[in-house]
Amino acid sequence: MNKNNKFLKISEVTKILGLVDNNNKNMTHILRFWEKNFKEINPLKLNGNTRYYNQELLEKLKLIKHLLKEKGMTIKGVKLVLKKGIYSLDDYHSFNVKDDYLKKNLIERTKKILNKIRKIKNGKKNTH
Repeated sequence: MNKNNKFLKISEVTKILGLVDNNNKNMTHILRFWEKNFKEINPLKLNGNTRYYNQELLEKLKLIKHLLKEKGMTIKGVKLVLKKGIYSLDDYHSFNVKDDYLKKNLIERTKKILNKIRKIKNGKKNTH
């Protein structure tokens, strides 16, 4: 079987992601929470509720964990990243979403400041 076709159980995925508590117990509830919040996380469910994750889902989970835990992003922010079609850490690093956001924010703030300056300038002209 090809490595990319290998399916992992939820307990294996939590270990790979380092989602274990101080007693080395798998924190599978985190993956279930992410599954509810991110439509992109849709593991194969067999035998009732047993979840199986392929390599593609594992990469998405690595990205979600990185953005939430290491970058401090909110769930809403991570959803925006995924909406832009960024599904792996490699994609994320090649397209820095934060820089894009800051650039747009800076442009909007600059426009507001320029408008205020114009209003002040026009107001002064009318008083003379």
